[in-house]
Parts: sequence; structure tokens; C-alpha cells
Amino acid sequence: MTPRDPQRTAAIVHKIGDLSSLVREHRDAMDRDRRLPKPVFDALVQADLFRLWMPKALGGPELSPLDFMDVVEAAAALDGSVGWIVGNGAGMSRSAGYLPEETARAWFVERRTFVASATGAVGAAVPVQGGYRVTGRWPFGSGIHHATRVMGLCSVAASNDEAAPTTICCYLAATDVSITDTWHVSGLRGTGSCDFGAQDVFVPLAHTHVLIDHRAPQPGLLYRMPPLSVFAWTVAVVPLGIARSAITSFAALASRKVRAGTTLPLGERETVHADVGRAEATLRAARAFLVEAINELMTCTDVGGERLVSARVLFRVACAHAAESALQVVDRLAAAAGAAAIFETCALERQVRDVHAAVKHVAMSPNSYVVAGRLGLGLEPGTSRF
Repeated sequence: MTPRDPQRTAAIVHKIGDLSSLVREHRDAMDRDRRLPKPVFDALVQADLFRLWMPKALGGPELSPLDFMDVVEAAAALDGSVGWIVGNGAGMSRSAGYLPEETARAWFVERRTFVASATGAVGAAVPVQGGYRVTGRWPFGSGIHHATRVMGLCSVAASNDEAAPTTICCYLAATDVSITDTWHVSGLRGTGSCDFGAQDVFVPLAHTHVLIDHRAPQPGLLYRMPPLSVFAWTVAVVPLGIARSAITSFAALASRKVRAGTTLPLGERETVHADVGRAEATLRAARAFLVEAINELMTCTDVGGERLVSARVLFRVACAHAAESALQVVDRLAAAAGAAAIFETCALERQVRDVHAAVKHVAMSPNSYVVAGRLGLGLEPGTSRF
């Protein structure tokens, strides 16, 4: 299991806290421009938040999944869009452990390297001398406006080589893709998660790797774990950070707000005390389940077999449960706040929008309950996407 580094993690979380005034200053611009403003993105770069999963052998921190969770939750508590971009960008720095060392070093020597990725569609990769010609359009390219590289999944065109991979990760230069402005949404507006496309772009073999069962050059557990599970982890912790922030926001509001027709502030009403207590219990229980699930996944990654299958399913159930729990927490507190929660001047208004957008991600799909139920009843999973 990857060892934790509490001291390093606390230092990173402290850096995130220092960005609160800057993020607050640019929140209106996030909504207006539907992407992170350059000063905010630059501050995340200076805090070195996009190389958290770069291998230690290449000079990176290679944070454990649990330390990574602490960092992304802190970023999401600051702002949902900031947390989403940190989770995605830092999560994709794990590609430095999958790619040839020379390629990884060349890309990630720069703090500003940001890999936008998309798995919601599959492009086409035609084998040619030295690599592939890639064509496709991919949705949900979070952070695409700030990307230096983009990763799109591609299906390899049929060949006579039966051992040829079927689905590969192709890393293209950001200058080789076009952006389609599709990100007109309610929540997580600052993520700029637009579509991007490529037309017959050459991608060298050294800028690709197999999606499934890839033998990573780096030995760390992080790079041996199931890639679909690791990908889910980068976003599944974001709703928890948003929910934590909602509890904080509600506490500040409750100390001063008096509902119409009453004389007591919200914070002095027993029913509100119960709402906050239930919110705290719900959030902590969901987080504990998620921690248990990722620990089991790390433990049995090298064990394989049925235990690994069960761990992967349990992990996706924990992701879905964490999403539902975060949603319950934020919605409960917004309801307790009353009409105040619908005004843009209230932090809860943004937190409601952001958490509802975040939990729609396929990584947190409630379909995972179906898969778990099938296994529990002795049936086949019915899908391989977990």
C-alpha cells in the first residue's frame, strides 16, 4: 500500500487555503466566462497542484490516494470548479507513470503541464509508421482552455496483428485540437468542460499507451491499480469537499439569519441543530465508506482474481454512495436556509449547483448499485465498466 505523507499533504492543503481570497475575487468571472480565470489557474500552477501523481522516480510527490483525497477535498471546499480542475489535472499527472520515461520527463518538468482528458467517447486511431493518425471528438474536456496536452480514448483500426491493442490512450498537443464551446451549464461552470476534437492528427507511439492491462514503466502501486478505478477517484471525492464547505457556509448563515415569522436565528433552533447533526453524520459515514473501499482496492490490486473484481465493484458503489450523501447534505442545508439559498450572494446557491453537476459524472453513477446487487445474487456483473 502506498504510504501516506501527512506533513507534505498538510503543506499542500495550507497552500490551497491561502488561495481563498483570490478565488472569491474571481468567482463572478468563473460564471461569466465558464472557465477558470488565468490568475486562478496560475495560482494553482504555482502551488504545484497539477503534478501530485507524478512518480517519485521522476521527481514528483506520488501522493497516496488518501493524501490525494485530502488535497482535492480541500480544493473542492474552496470552490467546486477549483476542486474539479485540481482533481482532473493532478489525476492526469499519473500518466507520467504510464508513458515512457523520456516522454514523461519532457512533459512534466514544467509545473504548468496540464493534461485535459475525456473518456466519454472513443475516437479512431489508424496505425501508421511510428504511431497513429487520430480523429475524433470528445466531450467533457475539463480545463481544456488551459491544457498543454489532451488525452482522448481511441479505438485502434483493425489490423492483421491479433495482439494489437483495441483501445488506447492518445496524448495530443493542445495546439492539435479544436475546442467546441458546449459548456453552457448550471453547476461547475468554471471548469470549462467543453468538447474537443482532432482531425487526422499524427500521434507518436511514445505518446500513447493501452487503456487496460498496461504494464506501466513505473513500479508504484498507483500505476498498477485498475485505471478506471483510479480515474473515478479523481472526481468522486469532489462532492465530499463541496458538502463540507456547505456545512461551513450554513453554520455562518445560521448564526445571523432569522426566518420570517420567527424571532430566533436559525442557529438557535433545535430542528436546525438536528439538520446539521445529520449532515455531519451523513458526510462522515460516506467518507469512511469511500476510504474503506479505496483501502481494499489498494490491498488487493496485486492479489487479482475475484477479490479484485469485488473490490472494484465495492469501490464504485462507495463512489455512488458518496455522491448521493453529498447531495443529501447540501440539499438538506439549503432547504433549512430557506429562500436565502437561492440568491447568488449566498454560498449555498453555488454549492447546490456545483454538487448537482458533479454527481452526474459516470464515475458516480447509481448503476453501480445494480452491479453490486448482481454480484451479491451470484450473477455476472453485466458490464465491464467498473
